Amino acid sequence: MDLRGANALVTGATGGIGQALAKALADRGARLVLTGRRADVLEPLAERLGARAIVADLADRATAESLLDEAGRVDVLVANAALPASGLLAEYSIAQIDRVLDVNLRAPVVMAKLAADQMADRGRGHLVFVSSLSGKTASGNASLYNATKFGMRGFALALREDMRPHGVGVSTVFPGFIRDAGMFAEAGVTLPKGIGTRTPRDVARATVRAIERNIAEVDVAPLGLRLGARIGGVAPVLSAAVQRRAGGHRVSRNLANGQRHKR
Repeated sequence: MDLRGANALVTGATGGIGQALAKALADRGARLVLTGRRADVLEPLAERLGARAIVADLADRATAESLLDEAGRVDVLVANAALPASGLLAEYSIAQIDRVLDVNLRAPVVMAKLAADQMADRGRGHLVFVSSLSGKTASGNASLYNATKFGMRGFALALREDMRPHGVGVSTVFPGFIRDAGMFAEAGVTLPKGIGTRTPRDVARATVRAIERNIAEVDVAPLGLRLGARIGGVAPVLSAAVQRRAGGHRVSRNLANGQRHKR
């Protein structure tokens, strides 16, 4: 997919990763439509990049459809918006569960359906889902978040096969711990020694590479975390034991505490 002149819609553009994605796509020559909940961040960003801004909250079920209508032609959809959802399931109300499922899973699915219909008719386009390594390996204190990210991975892999005959690419990006901005950075959690991080710019570069080369999956994390995610996929019980010994539960509890005010 050549990004020069392509119409790209980026959700969750007001977050640190979203802003890095927007800049990277603009640098490759894409024409941007940026969306997010915070007008005070979204509108200056859009002005700086020469993009259109649409303030929207994907927790509203009608928003996904109206957003695609307002965006017009979409050649590249980058579904980046997500809510933090660390913590025990018992700590969430039913309304909070619904909100996380709507933003993290339902909205990307609905938007992908609508955008993919347009792309298939034209025989060109690309769908990108910004997930998390939590979509490859489960951890304690994150059952709801894991559910949305595991679900997104399965959806994207199957959709990739369905869209292949139509000339439409599908990619999923799996960031690990991202410093400087984003859910992990904002929670202020200290990682155990030896656990590395990456930057929002790293995520953006990986996303651009996935679009231009039609790569199915890209992990954005140090080698140790990437290997851990692979172990989690084939040996989940062993992975859970390793995480416990490495202090993973402490990290996940601290992450949940740091995100509590955002539910």
